Amino acid sequence: MSVKTFGVIGAGQMGNGIAQVAAAAGLDVIMNDIAEEFVEKGLANIEKILSRNVEKEKISSAEKDAILGRINTSTSLNDMGEADFVVEAAIEKEDIKFQLFRDLDQICGPPVILATNTSSIPIGRIAAQTGRPDKVIGMHFMNPVPVMALVEVIRGLATSDDTFQATWDLAVKFGKTPAQTADYPGFIANRVLMPMINEAIFCFYQGVGSLEDIDTVMQLGMNHPMGPLALADLIGLDTCLAIMETIYDGFKDPKHRPCPLLRKYVEAGWLGRKTKHGFYTYE
Repeated sequence: MSVKTFGVIGAGQMGNGIAQVAAAAGLDVIMNDIAEEFVEKGLANIEKILSRNVEKEKISSAEKDAILGRINTSTSLNDMGEADFVVEAAIEKEDIKFQLFRDLDQICGPPVILATNTSSIPIGRIAAQTGRPDKVIGMHFMNPVPVMALVEVIRGLATSDDTFQATWDLAVKFGKTPAQTADYPGFIANRVLMPMINEAIFCFYQGVGSLEDIDTVMQLGMNHPMGPLALADLIGLDTCLAIMETIYDGFKDPKHRPCPLLRKYVEAGWLGRKTKHGFYTYE
C-alpha cells in the first residue's frame, strides 16, 4: 500500500508529534482538530521542536522548512477524504472516538486504513463502529512522539494481514520500532505501566513515602529515567485515570481499581503539567 497523504485527527501533544514524524518521513500531512486555535497551537509546538533541533544541529534550517511545508492544518473532518491513511489521536474517551470512526468511515475512501492511537480502548470495539473492521488497527505511539522509538501495533479480531503489514511498514518508515500486541485492555505498554503508576499513587495516598521519595526510589533503585508520579503528571492525570478505568472495566480485577486520590485530583482539575498542577506544581 502506498501512503502519500497522512491524516492525523487531533493536534494536541500526541497528534502534533505524530504529524511531525510523518512529515519528517516525507509524507504530506493533514493535521485536524475541532478549532483553529488548537491546530495553530499544535503547529507552533512542532515549529518549536524543529527550531530546537536546528540549534542542536540535528537538522538544517532547510529540512525544518521542508517538514513544516508538508503539514497542512484543518478544522473540517471532511478534509480526511484526501488522506491515504488516517490516525486518530483524540482524547481518550470512547464516545468521542466511536463518533470519529463512524464519521471517518463515511468520509474516507474504501481502501483507507483507519488507525487509532488509543492507549487502552479495545480495537475491536472501535472497529465495530465502521463498515471496514478489516481496515481498523491500533497504532499506539509513545510520548513524546518525536523522541520515543516504540509504536505498539494492535490487531483487532477482524484486522487483515494487509492492514497490519501496511501499518507496521509505516511505523518503520517513521523511524520507529514497532511491536505487535494483542487486543486486550491496556495492550502491553499501559497494562504494565499504569498499574505501576497507580500503585505509586497509592503509596503516596497511604503515606508510604513523599512524592520525592517515591520517585527517587524508582529512578535510582529501578533505573527509571523519571519517577512514576512525575511521569503521571507528564502523561496527564485525566489520561492516566481513563486508562486505568478501561483496564479495570476490561478485567473486573480489583487490583486494577484506580486510586481514589487520582480520581480526586482529576475531579479538581489537577491534571499535571498541562494545568501547571498535578502531584507537583509547575511554573
